[in-house]
Amino acid sequence: MCMLIFVGNNGETYFNTAALVSCVQNFPKNRGPIVGILKVMVAVGPTLVVIALMFIVRPVNGHRQVRPSDGTSFTFVYSVCLVLAAYVGLSHSLTILCTIILMVLLLVPIVIPVMLSFFSNDDESAYTALLTSPRREEASGSVSSEEQEVILSEVDEQKPKEIDLLPASERQKRIAELQAKLFQAAAVGAVRVKRRKGPRRGEDFTLLQAMIKADFWLLFFSLLLGSGSGLTVIDNLGQMSQSLGFEDSHIFVSMISIWNFLGRISGGFLSEIIVKDYAYPRAIALATAQVFMAIGHFIFAMGWPGTMYIGTLLIGLGYGAHWAIVPAAASELFGVKNFGALYNFLTVANPAGSLVFSGIIASGIYDYEARKQANHNHSTLLGMVSDVTPALKCEGSICFFISSMIMSGFCIIAAALSLILVHRTKIVYTNLYGKPRT
Repeated sequence: MCMLIFVGNNGETYFNTAALVSCVQNFPKNRGPIVGILKVMVAVGPTLVVIALMFIVRPVNGHRQVRPSDGTSFTFVYSVCLVLAAYVGLSHSLTILCTIILMVLLLVPIVIPVMLSFFSNDDESAYTALLTSPRREEASGSVSSEEQEVILSEVDEQKPKEIDLLPASERQKRIAELQAKLFQAAAVGAVRVKRRKGPRRGEDFTLLQAMIKADFWLLFFSLLLGSGSGLTVIDNLGQMSQSLGFEDSHIFVSMISIWNFLGRISGGFLSEIIVKDYAYPRAIALATAQVFMAIGHFIFAMGWPGTMYIGTLLIGLGYGAHWAIVPAAASELFGVKNFGALYNFLTVANPAGSLVFSGIIASGIYDYEARKQANHNHSTLLGMVSDVTPALKCEGSICFFISSMIMSGFCIIAAALSLILVHRTKIVYTNLYGKPRT
């Protein structure tokens, strides 16, 4: 059984990495939506999909290009995801109808590669030229672009601080003059441009280079605290619902799965609006999700009427948003060249947080409260002799009060780390996405 779990989980990780890396590279201007869509489709049979499509997939209109139809395409996929989210909880007849509609929507995109494979008159050489020509251009201009990059980075170090206080038009003019002087001086050999050590944020990092950056660890520990606390609720949802008097916990498992699904969709969509329309760091959406999770944990701790419904909503949405926001933010800050290694290292935060928060904190506190209630009940039943020791079971909001308050505190700390990351990376997103729209 352990071997089957090992193979199954690592197989999923392989498909996760391959799909995320490829799609983030192919859609660099839509990282949030593409990550959110891929993360919600993680359970839709990737193996069968790959095997079914491997014979008909062909390149379409180039590589790493922004197409006018991208917005419409993502809207279509979002509609499919919303139909899929509404699939649970419907009547039998509506379920059959939604199943038919969903299958049609999922099969429609296959028409494009099929038509290109069997009805296209273009030969294979055209596709080869389409893919290889940009690479040749990149190779031919690599030397000059590298030198220009070093000089432009030197401008940031050499420019006076008062330039940043000037109006935008004047600031750009002064920076352009400084760049021209550096280019001219470097061309005649009058000045030697220092080559900086390692990449800057927004460029391609290796895993080791990223691990010496504070921004990487801010993102890692923010994910550890946020997703770890959310996974703790998911792991203990059955006991939490039973302690509050609900006999059937399956409904809450289904609900938090739906909210998790929608959280991944909305996290990618809303964070993309933030970075594109306002040129603001994506981590602000992560901090918002963690604040919602902190409120959800607090509601779980209080045990008020309707706690399970509101708590699962907030925790599910917040937890799901992590897995749409964090990979996209990592690709923006540390590049896509080694994104596979960066992403898989960041995902270690999820089981690490769950191990500590769920396996030690929540379980330990629950067992302590259950033993205390068992001892109290035993003392009230003097004279009754039983050879069978009942299983430990805790009842009431006290069972998860302390652990939920601890999780709420962890989410607040995670939100603070995310806000620090926002402050540190404002200039990166300004350079990546330009000036905010007004």
